[in-house]
Amino acid sequence: MTIPTRLARGLRLPVIGAPMFIVSTPDLVIAQCRAGVIGSFPALNARPAAVLEDWLKRIADELAAHDESHPDRPAAPFAVNQIVHKSNDRLSHDLDLCVKYKVPLVITSLGARPEVTEAVHSYGGLVFHDVIDQTFARKAVEKGADGLILVAAGAGGHAGRQSPFALVQETRRWFDGPIALSGSISTGASVLAAQTLGADFAYIGSAFIATREAQASDAYKQAIVSGSAADIVYSNLFSGVHGNYLRASIVAAGLDPDHLPEGDLSTMNFGAAVANGAKAWKDIWGAGQGIGAIDEVLPAASYVERLLSEYRESLKRLPRPEAALAV
Repeated sequence: MTIPTRLARGLRLPVIGAPMFIVSTPDLVIAQCRAGVIGSFPALNARPAAVLEDWLKRIADELAAHDESHPDRPAAPFAVNQIVHKSNDRLSHDLDLCVKYKVPLVITSLGARPEVTEAVHSYGGLVFHDVIDQTFARKAVEKGADGLILVAAGAGGHAGRQSPFALVQETRRWFDGPIALSGSISTGASVLAAQTLGADFAYIGSAFIATREAQASDAYKQAIVSGSAADIVYSNLFSGVHGNYLRASIVAAGLDPDHLPEGDLSTMNFGAAVANGAKAWKDIWGAGQGIGAIDEVLPAASYVERLLSEYRESLKRLPRPEAALAV
């Protein structure tokens, strides 16, 4: 287990801010990177497609300016998420821009294709692929992925069903490359727990929704702050892929969260109206089971400082081997 050298510069905590549809924009990514964690955004958040180049240039320029003025504390790298599914007709265009701007880390989802990995490797970038089980994990590595993002039960947005223990344990039996673990991680203690389990990074999304830089409505942010694991509903209705969503937003759309019909994977659509004009992500809000640990809206940098403080305190609480074995 190791964090790749190309991703270690400026990293104060082993954390990747997950790319969140609509929510993640340059404001949040830049704040995350300046604070010392890897920031990321979905390429499809930049709309129309021409806006993506503006975003990449702004992020690169502002992080370079930060590094010049803070040589003793450079910014962490950033990442772009690419949806590789056939429904994404922007993939070629967006990937070309990632190559042009030499994006340090490309996160691929919903499909692993060798040509994507080859394009990123051409300039020395890395590819991490998100997966929910061993079948997808092995396919991703076979097609050239450098690292895996294990999306466990309880993760916000699209998520798997397996325990993080099962996912990491089984993956580490055959894969010694970088692993990021996703699923209900909101505190410094859970970041440390992910590392102890065998992951190199914690992959945090929902907690960053409740930050000032996140492109989310005040109502959405307050729902994160006031919510808990009991407020999360797992369904494939909204995009065709199983994911976790806030119960209150489902009710507001006129649906019964306890009796949702099944979605259709063959017609995967991330922006279709589901009921009364409500759309996934915009109106049906994604969130993970870890939101119960979030109790206020903070600047992203302040949240990262909180994580760092909790992480250090958790390290102090770890029992020494002899104490842990005393029975």
